[in-house]
Amino acid sequence: MPERILLADDDPSLLRVTEKQLTDAGFEVVTAGDGLDALASFDEGGVDLVLTDVQMPGMDGLELLAEIKRRDVTAAVVVITAHGTVERAVEAMKTGAFDFLEKPFSRERLLAAVSRALDYRSLATENLRLRSELSDRFSFDSIVGGSAAMKEVFRSLGRIAGTDAAVLLTGESGTGKELVARAIHHHGARAAGPFVALNCAAIPESLLESELFGHERGAFTGATAARPGRFAEADGGTLLLDEIGEMHPDLQAKLLRVLQDGEVRPVGATENRQTDARVIASTNRDLDAAIAAGAFREDLYYRIAVVTIEVPPLRARRDDIPLLANHFLGKLGGADVTIAADFLSALRGYRWPGNVRELENVIQRALVLRRDPGELAAEDLPDRVRAGSPGDGDDVVGLPEEGITLAAVEKSLIRQALARTDGNRSRAARLLGITRQTLLYRLDKHGLKDV
Repeated sequence: MPERILLADDDPSLLRVTEKQLTDAGFEVVTAGDGLDALASFDEGGVDLVLTDVQMPGMDGLELLAEIKRRDVTAAVVVITAHGTVERAVEAMKTGAFDFLEKPFSRERLLAAVSRALDYRSLATENLRLRSELSDRFSFDSIVGGSAAMKEVFRSLGRIAGTDAAVLLTGESGTGKELVARAIHHHGARAAGPFVALNCAAIPESLLESELFGHERGAFTGATAARPGRFAEADGGTLLLDEIGEMHPDLQAKLLRVLQDGEVRPVGATENRQTDARVIASTNRDLDAAIAAGAFREDLYYRIAVVTIEVPPLRARRDDIPLLANHFLGKLGGADVTIAADFLSALRGYRWPGNVRELENVIQRALVLRRDPGELAAEDLPDRVRAGSPGDGDDVVGLPEEGITLAAVEKSLIRQALARTDGNRSRAARLLGITRQTLLYRLDKHGLKDV
């Protein structure tokens, strides 16, 4: 179906010539002799692009442009201006016009402007659709979990979503830190801005500075053109620095200055440039230990960790496994497939070193290789999952003949975990399969705060 173009101009001869050029190029054209008629045609719907002269009786082109943009922010409008009226063209661009054509214009220039505007319209419409989908996908409700550990995460998310505070997400790989970061972004004041993610561990150290801050043409071998960095791309939105613990200390110092001053300096540039991006950082490393070892700057830590949220490993939220299994089953096209009891039992007995990401992969594999079209059974699982993991059985702690209180067992395990990690609370919590906040609560409960 050809694109439909609304052409508005009070010059009948120009209207006829332009209409024929567009029709010959395969477009469907609707014409109007003034702004009011053009607006009425636009309101009838189905218009992909508006071409309007600026000088028209009644409602001029700029007034028409403003009315159209009030009705549809994604509308593509190209204004036609008389020779020498550049100021009107600038005014039109500020009002929301995509482009302008200066009279007289050739057929080639007309069709080039139309093609660019239609591409813009397509991208703007797709962007709006994707933002709507992202809003649903990354709502807090989309993060599956009802366990105590996840409820604590949800409470933290609810408190910080409306703020602009820097957030540090900690937790093992595969726990869903990026999903949490996207949920924070899409529930904040910057939701209309971009969300940009950069994995600091995936970029060679020599290129990471350029990726973050951008570079000028000729700044280094291979820099054949200037390029904006991720801070520039995330301007007005959110920048996720994934695996920030892998960043070299020299680059940490430059990042700290950016966070303090709100300015970046591209590689090879001589001047700083303003940046306005909310930073969310994530890591699977123990940054307390990295600071102690001199591998991570303490001042940068306090800058990025205004709020810290620990995303728990799957083994610390086993009550969520049935919910997640059913969620992934539906997501992967198995909504009509049931889960057998032995399948679920095997899932709950496995340690999940790859966390939620590994669970999704296991569900996908089982769905593809299942023996029974209508059910997933334990025999559909990989051997490692069916076998479980050493120490995952019921008899992890031996019960003395004389008996022992649960409080005593808990205190003993906490002491052992702290001793093994030299008192590091975050690492001890991971050993115990609980969140750092839960460990702090248990330390206070058992009078172990000074251990």
